[in-house]
Amino acid sequence: MSPEELERAARALAPQMVADRRQLHRHPELAGRERETAAYIASRLRDLGLEPRLLLGETAVCADIRGGGGPGRALLVRADIDALPIQERDPERPYRSLSEGVMHACGHDGHVAIALATAELLRERRAEFPGLARLVFQPAEEVAGGAAPMIEAGVMESPPIEGVIGLHLWSGQPVGRVGVRAGTFCASADEFGLEVRGRGGHGALPHQALDPVPIASLVVLGLQTLVSRETSPLESAVVTVGQVSAGQAFNVIPETVLLRGTVRAFTEEDRGRLLRRIGEVGAGIASAFGASVRQIEGPGCPPVVCDPAMAELVRRAAATVPGADVFEPDPLPIGDDVGLFLRRAPGCYFMLGAGDPPRGISAPHHHPDFDIDEACLPLGAQVMTRSALDFLTAGPG
Repeated sequence: MSPEELERAARALAPQMVADRRQLHRHPELAGRERETAAYIASRLRDLGLEPRLLLGETAVCADIRGGGGPGRALLVRADIDALPIQERDPERPYRSLSEGVMHACGHDGHVAIALATAELLRERRAEFPGLARLVFQPAEEVAGGAAPMIEAGVMESPPIEGVIGLHLWSGQPVGRVGVRAGTFCASADEFGLEVRGRGGHGALPHQALDPVPIASLVVLGLQTLVSRETSPLESAVVTVGQVSAGQAFNVIPETVLLRGTVRAFTEEDRGRLLRRIGEVGAGIASAFGASVRQIEGPGCPPVVCDPAMAELVRRAAATVPGADVFEPDPLPIGDDVGLFLRRAPGCYFMLGAGDPPRGISAPHHHPDFDIDEACLPLGAQVMTRSALDFLTAGPG
């Protein structure tokens, strides 16, 4: 199939992609609650003549497209489907969220629309390729809690998956830009907690208590040295304390202070070191004042590392798409648990420009004004479909 034929086919699906995206945008669901979203996806796949499977308490969907060209390789195409606890700001947006305090503010609605179009394009052309394309619609990406249970549910098996592709819409790049990078594309992302325990008392008699508030303040400052003094200036990492919780009254010294934050690193070595040192630094500072610290492990995911051969396959595929401008992006400090799939099989996770600053579509991800230029959807379907066809028709890697 020529690039021009694929472009025409994808553009013919543009109205359906917009309709899918807007339906999901109006009805977003948080991580672990994506049952209506999964039901909509499964219904659309059945309309295409596929046999979707609902997984993980019916919050996830998986569907196979078997090629007509005989045995071959198996490819996993992944899209994430959950939304965020954000109140959409624009009351005039015709497809604004109808769920109070919940919004697709990271483009997952667009990811699903592109994956559904990719499924349709591949199904129509299954006589052209051998092997199998497996479409996986994953919940709970925003809390790094969806990829692992999907892998445990067997989506990488029967047959063994040999390649993975996925994309992330990016409002910071204009429509037409396709970012492909070999090696580390996204950082690890881990949640941590430190409970600093002192001894409560009267706010007017601090000498009779062991105030954990100033101790916790010193812990926050001490954690910053893990990047500024313990991480090589040639490497990148982030330690952010985003939540401090303590006390219930202004004149009472609390028993405990809870610090919650996030750690980002681009290597597994830095990831492990930072998580270990957070507990050590917290305990050391607290013990100097006679207090104690309990470290609380939160959810997390490893860096997203793209296989060089798979990245080259996607880069070549994108270069054939009319209007695509392929570039190599810098690594992103955001996290994405697609990295767990890429640990199990070589894959490529790429960036698709979705912004349009002249039209005001430039708000960052996880922002109440976030939006995408829907002109990116047919282009994304073309890159995904061409990459899938090239992988499946290439024979053993």
